[in-house]
Amino acid sequence: MFDFPERYRVPFDGSFKLNKAQTAEEHHKTEEELEDQLKKLVKKIDKLQQVLYAEDRHALLLVFQAMDAAGKDSTIRAILKGVNPAGCQVFSFKQPSAEELDHDFLWRTARCLPERGRIGVFNRSYYEEVLVVRVHPEYLAGQNLPQHDNLEDLWEERYTSIRDHEKHLARNGTVILKFWLNVSKAEQKNRFLSRLDEPDKNWKFSAGDVIERQHWDAYMQAYETALQTTSSHYAPWYAIPADDKAYMRVAVAETIVNTLEALQLAYPEVPPAEQAKLTEARRVLEAEGKT
Repeated sequence: MFDFPERYRVPFDGSFKLNKAQTAEEHHKTEEELEDQLKKLVKKIDKLQQVLYAEDRHALLLVFQAMDAAGKDSTIRAILKGVNPAGCQVFSFKQPSAEELDHDFLWRTARCLPERGRIGVFNRSYYEEVLVVRVHPEYLAGQNLPQHDNLEDLWEERYTSIRDHEKHLARNGTVILKFWLNVSKAEQKNRFLSRLDEPDKNWKFSAGDVIERQHWDAYMQAYETALQTTSSHYAPWYAIPADDKAYMRVAVAETIVNTLEALQLAYPEVPPAEQAKLTEARRVLEAEGKT
């Protein structure tokens, strides 16, 4: 096993520097070994989710953010494959609707939060409002917000709202893990070209992806600031190297397993009065067929 939580967790003191975050990690495992390790981790996630549901005290919220082609969709699919579908809720947040724009920026995701006992996954999230919208402040015109003379004040207000929102969730039993899948610009180019070269991947490609790629540096600055400002002990960010998808998936899965295990989840104990009822039920069932 790797020591992922310590290695990739973004510091809580605002010292995170994106240029020191790895997009690739040296390791000595084959892809087959990593896939085998992932299968074992997914089995653990499934068992831990069952206890999470039975205990009914916590929810787990997994937030995924990344540049296009970093592997969000495939990673979510890989870590939840084999986990009871009834125990998971996955939501993908794209361009907000007119109804969503008529509410505060946290509203559309707040409606989709997981209830206790379940794992909720946000494929993109409220962080889009300090990432995409920060890179493209012209989008603010459609949000009909009160006038802000200084946009920097608006971003600071949104960071504060996010921190307060996450702290509130944590106080009420939601365990939050946030994953930034850190793909390099060169690897993103290779994956875009792969989508163009392979007919069965053409549907994944959008010309808009290339246009957004032209804003790479602005996105990197927005990510750095967001991670610096909102990584906390109650809602930590993990900057996961994403150039090697097999390694990335293991890193994410192991972080989830370690976090759930740290909760020391346990099945509820049956009270003595209920135990007596169970004993009687067993007696009745075993007596069937004897008369």
